[in-house]
Amino acid sequence: MAAAAPAITRRRAWFLATRPFSAPASIVPVCVGAALAAEIDFRPVLFVLTFLGSVLIHAGTNLATDFFDFTDGVQPRDSLGGASIRRGVLSASEVHRAAIAAFGAGSILGLVIVLETGWPVLAAGFASVLAGYFYTAAPISYGRRGLGEVMVFVFMGPLMVMAAYYVQLERLTWASFYASLPVGILVANILHANNLRDIENDRARRKLTIATAIDRPASDYVLYALVIAAFAVVIVCVALDALTPWSLLVALAAPAAIATLRELRHRDAATLNGLVRASARLHMHFGMLLALGFVIAALT
Repeated sequence: MAAAAPAITRRRAWFLATRPFSAPASIVPVCVGAALAAEIDFRPVLFVLTFLGSVLIHAGTNLATDFFDFTDGVQPRDSLGGASIRRGVLSASEVHRAAIAAFGAGSILGLVIVLETGWPVLAAGFASVLAGYFYTAAPISYGRRGLGEVMVFVFMGPLMVMAAYYVQLERLTWASFYASLPVGILVANILHANNLRDIENDRARRKLTIATAIDRPASDYVLYALVIAAFAVVIVCVALDALTPWSLLVALAAPAAIATLRELRHRDAATLNGLVRASARLHMHFGMLLALGFVIAALT
């Protein structure tokens, strides 16, 4: 007989449902934007508020995704949040309310920032909440229509990095845009790795992603291209004097990039979990090294 699924407490279920291990995807953009601005000014209170607001909106997105994927019957059976709902540890309505609460708390922090910085932050925050909720919510559900990677790139790359930069200086520069590009590329890479792992589940449930549209090995080549592009963008920007030479510290993330690409040797969903984790580590290592380069430039 198959072994019974291990028991899980409600506290553990909530912890897993928010996917705290994915938090660097929302933390790194804020750190990169604030670090770039630090060469001119750094406002620590606004940085903390931006940091917390970003994490809360990201958590709300994860919770909302679990809720809508579960209620719409398209969730992979090994999804952490969905497993808690299926086992009855958490109810679907509880998860939905928690998503709304996380979005609400993040929005309140955003309004505090708006009082200090102005309406551009309000527009960015409002757009981020809508994007997080309607990733899987009808009638938009853009994450199931092949637009997930594109939207994640925009919202967790240029929009988030530039918003964090704007909060510090109340203006934008081309440098903040250039710095946002590799960050957005590697966040999109995490989602692509996730969709590559779930390709069979998503195809069976008629979810359109890049991976389901082009299958393997083409999806593998997309992942190769995304990883290489992140490093190439920084190299080109430094060569054009658009970013500080200290940005080349991202080269130290090369081992994480190689480890990520090696995970593509696996074929089934269970073993491809390593690809998703490796992609997340690459994003964190690359992003924090980029931020460190900006901080060093500010101090020298």
